[in-house]
Amino acid sequence: MKAFSTFTGLVAPLDRANVDTDQIIPKQFLKSIRRTGFGDNLFDGWRYEDEGQPGQTANERRINHKFVLNAPKYQGAQVLLARQNFGCGSSREHAVWALMEYGFDAVIAPSFADIFHSNCFKNGLLPIVLDEKVVDELFDAATSEMGLELTVDLEAQTVTLRDGQSIGFDMDPVRKRKLLLGLDDIGLTLAERDRITAFEAAHYARMPWLPGARQEGESR
Repeated sequence: MKAFSTFTGLVAPLDRANVDTDQIIPKQFLKSIRRTGFGDNLFDGWRYEDEGQPGQTANERRINHKFVLNAPKYQGAQVLLARQNFGCGSSREHAVWALMEYGFDAVIAPSFADIFHSNCFKNGLLPIVLDEKVVDELFDAATSEMGLELTVDLEAQTVTLRDGQSIGFDMDPVRKRKLLLGLDDIGLTLAERDRITAFEAAHYARMPWLPGARQEGESR
């Protein structure tokens, strides 16, 4: 997993509440667990006017030019701005994979569905919860003629606007550490490999009769 770093990026406003994971990545594209190949089908039912199928490229599709992510001013956006309960529905990690492969490094919303929120941290996407009034103000800025760029600093737990205004956000310290170090749950465990090995050796020395304990004269 890639370590999360401070970045300044363009904001794309998705002004819809209760966006579920089937809208983020429709079910017909869930035929792979490779974590790649999903970016073209992010919000597929909204980005295109035809029903897509696995294997089709964007050039083969009819683009819905009214959808916000297809607007020229939001191309290259790294931050998705959304409304409450983003990521509800089924628990598919593909939703996070699709958002990240499209190019998003962070999602800002007043609230997230619990499982989606957890899946973000397992894959390196930063979900930022901000007060609904603050989110309203960000929507006003993002939909203005100038658009909105902001700086996301996970270490400082701040979102900073172009005018210097800084907005703080809360973050679980363990999840914050995992993102900053680029560690998923397995990586976080393996980082303690030496301590785990030492514990096992001491444990089996105290209780040599346990299955897995090294017997005298044996080698691993």
